[in-house]
Amino acid sequence: MNRSPDLTTVVWRKSFYSDGGASNCLEVADDHPGIVPVRDSKRPDGPILVFGASPWASFLAYLKK
Repeated sequence: MNRSPDLTTVVWRKSFYSDGGASNCLEVADDHPGIVPVRDSKRPDGPILVFGASPWASFLAYLKK
């Protein structure tokens, strides 16, 4: 059984938390209920991390503090 989400057609957007510089380029993909795919825009063919929506929301809340 394959538990990996199909991310072949995702639309990536630069995270609001990326500063736009060459060294901080985090991208996320929206429209995946329950998960948040994340990648390094400098390595689009590199690994994709997939976080649960709730842990991701907690992470963002921590960043805002």
